[in-house]
Amino acid sequence: MCRKMNKPAKMDPGIVCFEHCGPKVFCFTLPSRCPVCNGDLENANFSLLPFRVPYPFIRASQYPCAVVIKPTTGDFLNDYYNSMDLHIGVTTSTGTIVEFDKHGLRKHRSNHWNQCLLLDQVSSPWREHWDTTLWQVCKQKCWSAKNYSEDNHNCYTFVLTFLVTLGYGNLSEAARNRTLFCEKFIVPRTTAAGKYISLYRKLKEYGFYVHRMK
Repeated sequence: MCRKMNKPAKMDPGIVCFEHCGPKVFCFTLPSRCPVCNGDLENANFSLLPFRVPYPFIRASQYPCAVVIKPTTGDFLNDYYNSMDLHIGVTTSTGTIVEFDKHGLRKHRSNHWNQCLLLDQVSSPWREHWDTTLWQVCKQKCWSAKNYSEDNHNCYTFVLTFLVTLGYGNLSEAARNRTLFCEKFIVPRTTAAGKYISLYRKLKEYGFYVHRMK
């Protein structure tokens, strides 16, 4: 018998962690017996009470005035590996996603952005300025499909151009240099998410994962 934790959000697989007899155990549902010592967990004294591991991904439309990234193809949990390309976009104050790709500039609320990473989000007083600046940048004729270049004029070009124009502190300052922006805002998020992805895939394959301290 397995005990269910509170039902997670639709996209969240609901990874649970607990400690019973020493090592940390990760699983999707709390088992009736400990997979390490086979002890009964129904009325056990846990050294670390079961808790849900924080889900690192967001639904872009629920985060207004934000900068977000996702894999160019597929999703993070099932398809992403470190060498894969990432696609970057922004949201408006109403949660509309604005992105630039081979199809040109697009504004929508696609489900393709339901599992992405939040890079940054401006505070409420900046929202009007965010929208105004974003529409000014969108009006530039350079964001057409025919001008798109996978290497030189792509989604990053659009977002970084917008952020520099926005003038929002450290975020806009880092946007002046793509390498610096990646180091400060992308790498830390993808590194943290990578640990969750790795754990999720182990659980999909084996059902549980035991983390023993070295």
